[in-house]
Parts: sequence; structure tokens; C-alpha cells
Amino acid sequence: MPVIGAHKRISMIEYVIGKIDSLTPESVVIEANGVGYGLYITVNTYTALQGREEAKLLVRELIREDAYQLFGFFNRSERELFDLLTTVNGVGAQTARLVLSAYPPADLVHIITEEDVRSLKAVKGVGEKAAQRIVLDLRKKVQKLQGIESGDGTNRRPAVSEQAKEAVSALQTLGFPPAIAQKAALEVIKENPEATVEEIIRKALKML
Repeated sequence: MPVIGAHKRISMIEYVIGKIDSLTPESVVIEANGVGYGLYITVNTYTALQGREEAKLLVRELIREDAYQLFGFFNRSERELFDLLTTVNGVGAQTARLVLSAYPPADLVHIITEEDVRSLKAVKGVGEKAAQRIVLDLRKKVQKLQGIESGDGTNRRPAVSEQAKEAVSALQTLGFPPAIAQKAALEVIKENPEATVEEIIRKALKML
């Protein structure tokens, strides 16, 4: 699928292929040729990487005076949406990552094209104005992504106890206090004991 937008972004690091050294809902370390690359990831990518020993992640770099960060994506559609979100005034890379963690690519495309500001506002860090700007700036651009699949073979289900542990850990890394994160995760599990880690995190993010 071609990259959409005004121009194609070129990174010094376009992708990383290697062994998964460590994995959390927020980040992954991939060892490639003796170098460990630490990348921020979304919940979608985290779920796709579970159970894998090796992976290929598409990369976007964020270079500032005070930081050099890498963001990794399991599929091209997710990276394209990340690129688009970060062109919106007031939406930084970490906020874009949270938006993509709250909704799968196909769902996010639908939300934007349907001008569903309320769903965007449900994501931590996205206020009324930012949600409106996302819709206004991207509703036509994301139409080229309509028809993408919601899943990427990411329906692996860990044990229930592990689901809760992983979800709470993810919510804490996203900035929520432990007690609040645990309460939200448990409420989701109570409604749906068979929910995946990805589903728990998404629903909890909308509750918090």
C-alpha cells in the first residue's frame, strides 16, 4: 500500500528485523546484528508480537534536541496512520501512539471518516479541540485507507491471570496510577472474562 499524505517520510532507519529481546505493552527491544533497538509500540503491535521470537517492525524516528525516540509498527497501515496523526497540530508522537493503542487501524479510519469526535476524546491526552482537528485535517486523507483489516492475526489469548497483569502493566506505563489501572482492568474482565489483553487495555482507556 503506498504511503499517503503530502510527501513520503524517509527515516534513517526504515525497519528493524531481529530477535525480540524484551517486550512490554509500551515498548520492545529488538536485537539486530548485535545492537538492541528500543522502540515504542502500540497495543496492536504488542499483541501481534506476543509468542514470537523474531520480528520485523517498520520504524519512525523522532529526533529532538532532548530526545531520540524510535516507534515501531507491525504493519504499514498503522505506521501511515501514525504519520497522519502527527501532522495534526497539537498531536505529538506519544499521543498518536495512544490513539492507535485505543483503536485498531480500521476502527480509527471509521471513527475519523464518520467525524466521531466523542470516540477520539475518549483517548487520554486528546481534548475537544485536538479531536476536532484530527477529524478536520484527516477525514479525507484516511479515506484511502478504508477497507484495511481490523486484525493482523493478533487474537492470541494468554491465561486470564496474565491478561490482567499485562493490562495493568500497560495502563501504568501509559501514565495511570496502579490502583486506578487495576480497577479499570478488573471491571473490563468482569464484563468479559475472555477478553484479550488488547481488548482490556482499549476498553479501560475509554473508561479512564
